[in-house]
Amino acid sequence: MRRINGTALIIAALVVTVGALAFPVWSYADRSGTGQDNLNASSVATQWGPLSATDRDFLVKVRLAGLWELPAGQQAIERAPTEAIKAAGDHLVVGHTDLDERARNVAAQLGVELPNQPTEQQQGWLRELSAAQGEEYERKFAQILRTAHGKVFALIAEVRHTTRNTLIRQLATDANQTVLDHITMLEQTGRVDFDQIANGAAATATASPSGPPPPDGNLPPSPPAVTPTGDQSFTSRPTPQPGAPTAINTDRPAPQDPVPAG
Repeated sequence: MRRINGTALIIAALVVTVGALAFPVWSYADRSGTGQDNLNASSVATQWGPLSATDRDFLVKVRLAGLWELPAGQQAIERAPTEAIKAAGDHLVVGHTDLDERARNVAAQLGVELPNQPTEQQQGWLRELSAAQGEEYERKFAQILRTAHGKVFALIAEVRHTTRNTLIRQLATDANQTVLDHITMLEQTGRVDFDQIANGAAATATASPSGPPPPDGNLPPSPPAVTPTGDQSFTSRPTPQPGAPTAINTDRPAPQDPVPAG
């Protein structure tokens, strides 16, 4: 009897061990509560591809950006403390007028409801800008708007990378051009505090930075250039060599009128 009990215990232990080993090979994506499960649950089918919750949030954020950044740009044009501030305001107004039209067209086709008022935080920024004067206004205009544009950059990249919806993908491409243009113009004002931006980002970072060790004062040898091999009958051209920052070319076809899904 003792031998039988001992054998039973050994068999039971083997079963538990095999089960533990097999557990990691289960399809995690098919189990309830996973990221894939949440993505599918939050997505709706459209004729342009699945529309996820992130896609819809992106549409709302593009609309919200125009609702407060366009008035901020208009104010900068009217105050015009410097030509650089006026130019940045000009780009904000023109860029968000165009981008807002594109966002509203996409939302109409996808059936997404958009807000008509900026958030409380965005309204607070507008009040803060309206109350500022002189150099304080210039600094706040550049810093508040540059920080806001920098943060939305990450969302645009995520949406452009992950969306399965062709309308959202195109809007993300358009938004990327517009936001990069605005960032460039705001930086040209000379009023952006990059230390403040870096410290603010570091305060909310959750991962430790990685990369090569800090320079020790000795210049490392220059690595060999990456060069093409084989057929070199290329038709594309590289990005122009960096120099003084310039406005980003945002020319693109006008948005089309909404068409019914079906």
